Amino acid sequence: MPTRQLHLAQAGPAEVADALAALRAEVGLPAMFPAEVRDEAETSAADGGQALGDDGRQGRQDRRDVELVTIDPPGSMDLDQAVHVASSGRGYIVRYAIADVAAFVQPGGALDAETHRRGTTVYGPDVRTPLHPTVLSEGAASLLPEEDRPAVLWTIGLDADGEITSSSVTRATVRSRARLTYGEAQAQLDAGTAPDSLSLLADVGRLRQARERDRGGVSLEVPEQEIVPQADGSFSLELRRTLPVEGWNAQISLLTGIAAAAMMREAGVGLLRTLPPADDRDIARLRRTAAALGIGWPDEVSYAQLVPTLESRRPAHAAFLAEATSLFRGAGYLAFGVPGPDGGAPVALPADARHAAIGAEYAHVTAPLRRLADRYATEVCLAHAASKEPPAWVTEALPALPETMAAASRTAGAFERGCVDVVEAALLAGREGETFDGVVVDVRDGDKDGVRRGEVMLTEPAVRARLEGADLPLGERVRATLAEASVPDRRVLFTLR
Repeated sequence: MPTRQLHLAQAGPAEVADALAALRAEVGLPAMFPAEVRDEAETSAADGGQALGDDGRQGRQDRRDVELVTIDPPGSMDLDQAVHVASSGRGYIVRYAIADVAAFVQPGGALDAETHRRGTTVYGPDVRTPLHPTVLSEGAASLLPEEDRPAVLWTIGLDADGEITSSSVTRATVRSRARLTYGEAQAQLDAGTAPDSLSLLADVGRLRQARERDRGGVSLEVPEQEIVPQADGSFSLELRRTLPVEGWNAQISLLTGIAAAAMMREAGVGLLRTLPPADDRDIARLRRTAAALGIGWPDEVSYAQLVPTLESRRPAHAAFLAEATSLFRGAGYLAFGVPGPDGGAPVALPADARHAAIGAEYAHVTAPLRRLADRYATEVCLAHAASKEPPAWVTEALPALPETMAAASRTAGAFERGCVDVVEAALLAGREGETFDGVVVDVRDGDKDGVRRGEVMLTEPAVRARLEGADLPLGERVRATLAEASVPDRRVLFTLR
């Protein structure tokens, strides 16, 4: 699920940092790993990933010959994926190495229990709350360059149009050649100095984007936003535009997730990522948001057709893309082929369990350092590829994983919403009494004491905030007065007279 990516400048305002710390405590984000978890992780890191014992060593291929590279944001150390793309003569061969986290986590151990408690890495504007201790996530398990690493290697064949023709997965030892940032990769592509593998990744990325559009899918390129303190004590929100290579690289992950879902359907057991179609009311609210931001959205143009025309470097478009993440809030996980959470009959896989935004059945398997579910879905695929049954520790955990991940998602979502509230309050603090142009994008049913409540989307700055007034004309342009902007309370309120 795409999220709003907020980043606090290094010399960030103390008031904002304090509000974020209070928010973490409020939503229950753990501050530290327990000592026994840290000890277990350090031992596992020193062992080089032997948690699987003989099962892990047997059949692990030596694929250090594959010239893999990682492509991530600047400063990233938790490197889940490394990629290599080659021509097959009639299409492409994509090799995608994924960190073999199961090699470092002993089932039933303290580290395993802690990852189930956390569920996912949670990213904040200032710091992140990781799923695994950094000795693993940024060290022994991370696909750092020029280091031999245990990995799960996917090999996916594509035809000349980018359609999947074959897929396989195995455990391997790999060695990444380079840790590229998005900017470095894009610069090489733009200058014509990129190695063949990177140029072919761009080709495959474009083809897969075209196939996604054919399926009715849509990928959001949500830009990172940085809170920057100004000399006068105010704050601004600066955007880091997304680069084309980010979208192409993301398509490799989506491709692998689609291949994994097909493999699990064939196996009759697994864990899919699902998303129902967007609710008409949410689409209508998003259309009002587009109007507030001055984005033309003709009635005959669908959401999936609109998104590829937007440019993240344009502030209004970036704000719209951030708001569009609300359409993904119904995403969940479906465990099938195992007893339900109540121990009843095995859960059957529906004939169509597709992810609406991707336009295909899909599984999370490419970010196990940052997402608990990926470790389990990957093991199902490895077992099926080897004509074996999944390990007992996998099938025993699958029934409860959807709720585990849902709880983690609720916590991460609450934190994300709170972060947005902090940022918006910081942008507007000190401007109480000023009026702003905007559009009423949502109105709640009923009123209290003759006051209606809803939300307004401002034109500048691109903020969506609470709105109160005797009459809130849904979908219409208004001049709203800022009544309150409190960073400690994470509260912004406008009134309409």
